[in-house]
Amino acid sequence: MKPRLDLIGIVVQDMARSLAFYRELGLELPPQADAEPHVETTLPGGLRLAWDTVEVVRSFDPDWQPPSGGHRMGLAFLCESPARVDAAYERLVSLGYHGHRPPWDAFWGQRYAVVHDPDGNGVDLFAPNG
Repeated sequence: MKPRLDLIGIVVQDMARSLAFYRELGLELPPQADAEPHVETTLPGGLRLAWDTVEVVRSFDPDWQPPSGGHRMGLAFLCESPARVDAAYERLVSLGYHGHRPPWDAFWGQRYAVVHDPDGNGVDLFAPNG
């Protein structure tokens, strides 16, 4: 059997702050997870998304350092409509999250926006235009 993508992991400084951000994007994460060093959820389709504190990562990789100079991977959330892209972006920015790229109509036919989660990871919001 070939390897199958099963889990995407995010390293976080502050678990509660990170989970609050992803709850705003519709992920159902129990409140008690805020105090845990490792959290994971299964997304529709079976892919898992996990969060680990820096301390957990350094427990098995003591020399781990956060990346600098830009992101190497991003997450993209499909919204129901272009108006929902705008609303999700505005909601996250109003809650104090960093809006990296305000909504725009991309040349590839989508309404698109980019926000940063609390750890600086780019999170795209998109919907087909028209």
